[in-house]
Amino acid sequence: MADKFDVIVIGAGPGGYVAAIRAAQMGLKTACVEKWIGKEGNVVHGGTCLNVGCIPSKALLEASHKFIEAKHDFDDLGIQAGDVTMDVKKMVARKDKIVKQLTGGISGLFKANGVTAIEGTAKVAAKGKVDVTDKDGKATTYEADNIVVAAGSVPVEIPPTPLKDDLVVDSTGALEFQETPKRLGVIGAGVIGLELGSVWNRLGSEVTVLEALDDFLPMVDSAVAKETQKLLKKQGLDIKLNARVTGSEVKGKEVVVKYEDNEGEKEITFDKLIVCVGRRPYTKGVIADGVGVELDNRGFIHVDDQCRTSVPGVFAIGDCVRGPMLAHKASEEGVMVADIIAGHKAQMNYDAIPSVIYTFPEVAWVGMTEQDAKAAGIKVKSGSFPFAASGRAMANNATDGLAKVIADEETDRVLGMHIVGQHAGEMIAQGVIAMEFGSSAEDLALTCYAHPTMSEAVHEAALAVEGHAIHMANRKKRK
Repeated sequence: MADKFDVIVIGAGPGGYVAAIRAAQMGLKTACVEKWIGKEGNVVHGGTCLNVGCIPSKALLEASHKFIEAKHDFDDLGIQAGDVTMDVKKMVARKDKIVKQLTGGISGLFKANGVTAIEGTAKVAAKGKVDVTDKDGKATTYEADNIVVAAGSVPVEIPPTPLKDDLVVDSTGALEFQETPKRLGVIGAGVIGLELGSVWNRLGSEVTVLEALDDFLPMVDSAVAKETQKLLKKQGLDIKLNARVTGSEVKGKEVVVKYEDNEGEKEITFDKLIVCVGRRPYTKGVIADGVGVELDNRGFIHVDDQCRTSVPGVFAIGDCVRGPMLAHKASEEGVMVADIIAGHKAQMNYDAIPSVIYTFPEVAWVGMTEQDAKAAGIKVKSGSFPFAASGRAMANNATDGLAKVIADEETDRVLGMHIVGQHAGEMIAQGVIAMEFGSSAEDLALTCYAHPTMSEAVHEAALAVEGHAIHMANRKKRK
């Protein structure tokens, strides 16, 4: 039997490594097990988010956005940039450099906080026992008073479009293209599909997005979703809704995709195809049979509001449990669980978890949509403000989009905030903080915002809830 720990965390993604660091900071003897093998053949930390998700995709999104700005928008600012080109291989290499720097940073944080890093594939063998098999096949059993499962998730594959070399790829493969495909297909108009489609659309690909649902971004407020769809279409993304993919065939260096829509059966040919239809929890083989931890029929580990499983001393967080598959949600669950294990009281507010789509403009939201509230029988009032009326947005050459605040009609409490516009992902934190503190729309309206800033759109939207926006004509007047 190897060393005994107070806490063993399985997985070093944004949930696991944060849980491990927090537990160690609380004075607990902590280990974190990771099996991810990086490009250089060594175990790396950071999970999907850092290695093939959040961070690398943002590196490509930022590079491609700067490219399209230089190519099309600089002239409006008086900047003569000439013939602008993109070196795709260099862009991808920069992405890899950023990933390497950050994964190495986590290893440094483990050392600084006294977390023991264990390399290998972990399995909860029994209550208080974790088996770890290293890459050479050597098995070691560790004991722990508490176990935190943070195994993450993997992309969903669908039978009609099996992955094929570098022609039919998942989100991971789409981050490794070494040249811009002429015709790119994307299955799924969710967060990942829109982000990756945007990257290659900016770099010159003819992008077609096939989405099986009738509604575009149903999780976003309808007014914001409608504006987002309009803007992405204007940029060149061909988003086909109610398009159900039924099959695909690789012919040489092309992929022929068959799909059905309201008009019947159709087919379309691409040079590359990205499958982005969601993710599934990575829990198979992580917990031994007979341990007693309950899983549902989709592989999610059943937990309570504080991430306890059905077995005392075993917790689960992040993508392998209920709730949105978001890195920051996993991280906050990791902090909550570590604090609980250390004997402190902790609770996460699941009603105030922000979401962001890093297209340009960005789309961000927190809390309820108007549709959600009405479905729940809550009477709401709302206010919106367009960035077209914002002085800072005009100065930034970024007047697309709007900010919307949704409040309870009776109490004025902020129920949700939805934004599409430049820096929406940064501004949404105002809505998160407002909801965390139970603020009213009036609280936001009475707050002094710096001028000129993009955030003034949030201020004006809050004022507009009562028909008191200053820098636009109000649709309604309230006393």
